[in-house]
Amino acid sequence: MSAIFIIFFSVLLAELGDKTQIATLLFATDSKVSPFFVFLASACALVFASAIAVAAGTIAKNYLQQIPLKLISGICFVLIGLWTIYGYYKG
Repeated sequence: MSAIFIIFFSVLLAELGDKTQIATLLFATDSKVSPFFVFLASACALVFASAIAVAAGTIAKNYLQQIPLKLISGICFVLIGLWTIYGYYKG
């Protein structure tokens, strides 16, 4: 059960404040669209994206067992963060 909580909170923290959340916020400001439908559409999109990620990960594990995927993922997240910070200060 603890793995579920770790996955839930990791994904939740990764998603908060990212471009997906900002786009959803902007769609919710449209008075022509019901907030419920904005929520439903964005939730379905995230579920679909997660399904793709899980399928890709399941397939990849068979071919990438010798590669330290957690290390590579961590490095990629750090690089994306540095890129974002650089873009902020560059203008």
